[in-house]
Amino acid sequence: ADVLHEDIGITGCSDSDGEDMYGLDGEEVGYADFNKQEYIYPQPPFIDPLTYPGGYEQAVGNLQVCRNNLKTRRDA
Repeated sequence: ADVLHEDIGITGCSDSDGEDMYGLDGEEVGYADFNKQEYIYPQPPFIDPLTYPGGYEQAVGNLQVCRNNLKTRRDA
């Protein structure tokens, strides 16, 4: 089957930092800014905006899971 689109989701963490981003067709669609406590959508002004309601809250949850997994792995 031909691939029409390719997407990527990245979640990563350390004890002091975290990363949560989503990309589509090689372009960054959105990422969590944990300092500003919001999901950022770096899109050009000439397109219809693409947003993901609840994206930041999901990123916070993903970060907590990542840190729990990191702690579990270290304790093993």
